[in-house]
Amino acid sequence: MENTGTKQSAKTQQIRLIFGDCTFGIKGEGFHYIFSYTRGGLESLNKNGKEWLYRETLPTFWRALTDNDRGNGFGFQSAMWLGAGMYQKVKNIRVFVNERPIEMPIAPVNNQYTSQEYAETAEIIFSLEINTVPKTTVDVAYQVNGSGEIFVKMNYHGKKGLPELPLLGLRFIMPTQATYFEYEGLSGETYPDRMAGGAEGIYKVEGLPVPPYLVPQDCGVHMKTKWLKITRDTTLNNADTSKEEFSLRFEQVNGEFAFSALPFKAEELENATHIEELPPERRTVLVMMAKVRGVGGIDSWGADVEEAYHINAEEDHEFCFLIK
Repeated sequence: MENTGTKQSAKTQQIRLIFGDCTFGIKGEGFHYIFSYTRGGLESLNKNGKEWLYRETLPTFWRALTDNDRGNGFGFQSAMWLGAGMYQKVKNIRVFVNERPIEMPIAPVNNQYTSQEYAETAEIIFSLEINTVPKTTVDVAYQVNGSGEIFVKMNYHGKKGLPELPLLGLRFIMPTQATYFEYEGLSGETYPDRMAGGAEGIYKVEGLPVPPYLVPQDCGVHMKTKWLKITRDTTLNNADTSKEEFSLRFEQVNGEFAFSALPFKAEELENATHIEELPPERRTVLVMMAKVRGVGGIDSWGADVEEAYHINAEEDHEFCFLIK
């Protein structure tokens, strides 16, 4: 196998590559990332000693049903997408070093590498099989450069016969609650069919607010976003008592994105029939969205969301963004 990494002698070498038996590590000044071959995503995103992930990053397809969704039977129609997001299978993995493919560096192949392998860029692409009927796949690529930026690209492959998608995005579950988040986009809560009242600007939102609906449902979506910065001041490290704020920034690539930042996963909102059934607020659940279904609201007794605000699961969809 060709060793595409190099030793640290050249000035252009910026990131260190760690080829584990089940993981691929990338380390540089102020950052350390770990990708899991078995789980199919980024499982550790450590910036300046602060961990940003509590679970691995994976595609997500479900948003909690709204009153209007329940009224028009959308949950019955598209229920398979709830389970599809919870149970995904790693189908294939490709690794690139300096934009050149290398043989999959698992044992025993990884034994050819030293503990001092360096490169200018590294990329890992996960192909995930989604257990729908019929089955489909999603490819998620992560490319890292010497400054620690992560370019993320997700490709969803449509299949004939699949029901409409509630949502298409990538989910980041963070260890502790955000103290606030800032973004440039539309004010307030907006959806594809609820943007007229949003004013463009830069906004700061304290905490992770959840509207006190009697029956919990999807909420907190922000459309037409150019950048987002999540700020926390706590970790799960008992030795870290600094309470200093630290942030992670997400930026648009080839078009604006939507996002939600909440203390609950969509499954937790879905499972609660009353607000007191929600679990304690402990995490930050960020969903970076390529697409999200409209909420409708023409009536709550059967009217569907207007056609322009559906997500066709039979078509291919692509989504890119940058983590800084």
